[in-house]
Amino acid sequence: MEEARSEARVVPFPSARASSPAVDLRFRRLIGEAGWAALPPAVRARFAKRLGGGRTVLYAGEIVECRMSRIGRLLAGLARAIGGPLPVSRDIWVPAAVSVTEDPASGGQFWTRIYGRRRGFPQVIHSIKRFAGPTGLEEYIGSGIGIALRVEVEGGALHFLSDHYFLSLFGRRLRLPRWLEPGRMRVSHIDCNHGWFAFVLKVGHPLLGELVSQTVLFRERAEPEE
Repeated sequence: MEEARSEARVVPFPSARASSPAVDLRFRRLIGEAGWAALPPAVRARFAKRLGGGRTVLYAGEIVECRMSRIGRLLAGLARAIGGPLPVSRDIWVPAAVSVTEDPASGGQFWTRIYGRRRGFPQVIHSIKRFAGPTGLEEYIGSGIGIALRVEVEGGALHFLSDHYFLSLFGRRLRLPRWLEPGRMRVSHIDCNHGWFAFVLKVGHPLLGELVSQTVLFRERAEPEE
């Protein structure tokens, strides 16, 4: 019995057995060598980190700006039926956090965003990014709804632009017509130096103008030493 206890004590926890993050070339391939070279070193480091062994990258910060038109607020409310991918509160200077974990099944990434609110529970948003589809990157936001994303570099920042929306059901992928799209989405990752970066979400419609605009400042939180 004592021998069994001794063996149990030396078996490491899963986090201790996990391998260190490996180099991920997938974002680099999407934007090309010229675009990759135009990004700040800190941005390249963040998007060249491939997680394995169940590790998670954590980012924490604050919401510093959030604007929504009346139609934008209506859209955010309706989107709750498919998982609530848009912010539902205009509160600012409240905590925010993001966790990124690799999906072992597809090789994609699980993204979980938590937005604090001055009243009530925080809003939690789940999505999965997969390196697939005609643009090379797709984000699934819930109930079979997905967004094909184009990745571009402009002004030293990395931008994720909605190319089109689609519905994935029973193994089939149906592209939604333009008139059914809620608007064009643009997510920007802008380095702010000293380990900080801005996550800027904008949703606009060609006829209705800006619907949602949110800016969150984040900084990576290191894992505790083992």
